[in-house]
Amino acid sequence: MSNDAITPNLQAPTPKATDAAAYVLFGRWALGSWELTTSAATCVCVLSSLFVAAVCLDAADWPQWRGTNRDGAASFVEPARWPEQLTERWKIDVGLGHSSPVLVGNRIYLHTRQQDNEVVSAIDAGSGKVLWQDRYPAPYRVNSAAEGHGPGPKSTPAVAGGRVIALGISGILSALDANTGKVLWRKPAPPEGPIYGTAMSPVVDGPLAIAHVGGHDRGALTAFDAATGAEKWKWTGDGPGYASPVIATFGGVKQVVTETQDKIVGIAATNGQLLWELPLRTPYTQNVVTPVVHNDRIIYSGLENPLTAMRPVNKGNAWATEKVWENPTTGLYMSSPVVIGSTLYGMSNRNRGQFFAVDLATGKALWTTRGREAENAALVAAGKLLFLLKDDAELVIARPNPASFEVLRRYTVADSPTWAHPVIDGNRIFVKDADSLTLWTVP
Repeated sequence: MSNDAITPNLQAPTPKATDAAAYVLFGRWALGSWELTTSAATCVCVLSSLFVAAVCLDAADWPQWRGTNRDGAASFVEPARWPEQLTERWKIDVGLGHSSPVLVGNRIYLHTRQQDNEVVSAIDAGSGKVLWQDRYPAPYRVNSAAEGHGPGPKSTPAVAGGRVIALGISGILSALDANTGKVLWRKPAPPEGPIYGTAMSPVVDGPLAIAHVGGHDRGALTAFDAATGAEKWKWTGDGPGYASPVIATFGGVKQVVTETQDKIVGIAATNGQLLWELPLRTPYTQNVVTPVVHNDRIIYSGLENPLTAMRPVNKGNAWATEKVWENPTTGLYMSSPVVIGSTLYGMSNRNRGQFFAVDLATGKALWTTRGREAENAALVAAGKLLFLLKDDAELVIARPNPASFEVLRRYTVADSPTWAHPVIDGNRIFVKDADSLTLWTVP
């Protein structure tokens, strides 16, 4: 059914955990890679014989691809009345690429390209002032089939334990001190990377930084010691896709779940052992979507593949997967969906881009829009709202509604394409366009 009826941590951050990744094929950008922003109130009380001081800071971090839990959920303060326009607080030139910004404490971390260098920056979130930058040579030749997508980077950094883990488009993997920008360790690019450049965003699991390194048919999902860069384990069963992994526990076993080059897999997070795998083949090898974990299920899809919910099951000495439901009309290409309540909201590539709502229990489509919405949209479940940033720089604010697509407001937030994921925090919206970063506020 088609329904478009309503049309501070001020010092060195010690974050909780962080993907964005994007690529273009035949002039299309594919966004895949990593983010639930968790809101926490931190109160510091200082007592002395002379005075009593109490300071409370509202700290909502977005430290990796798709937020704290890599599921696109954020904190947001809804205004009593939506303004006609958002307020632009600052805008700065940062460089090219579609890597998404991340937020930890009062710092934005961002990975961009400036000429032949890849640059990791720390930026004061309040003022837009650049606090530090690390740049390294990273010339890159784009595959001729995807010249329109530019030379990256497309992978979103992960910030955890006072470190920034960043993956460049050619596969250079770096760990930087989040406070100073000092390089802690750096891995060179492999001889051959993925066909269209790296796009998966690293994930940090405790002391491990996990990334799918290598190239087509020659990749390794690898866990590195986040402090030293030493290899702890690797799985070499498939090359990297353009999707970003999530960490989840099924059957009492913590797993790295990700879409690889031609599969979706569950890998034991402690030792890299393959637990289960399913084939997932897409035209031109375009596995892009970040899997969504909901209760005991994994929801995934890919170009010309159905939207599928399945359940990994531990049967003692062997693992199995059980299909829960399948919906062939709401398959995903580039955009990763979000869960709000009992409904999955997403964007299918059908009819040149359709927003949809799907019942999580049955997989039934509750509504779809008419189409021609956009090539891609980054979705954020922001409190009691749904934010949809389209690649044409239009930000759609909608009320999550299983009955219809209930649009509240539409805002233009850039004057160039917006393929990176936005960061939503309180009343702040950070938007990366082709070469700039802007802070918008409501009101």
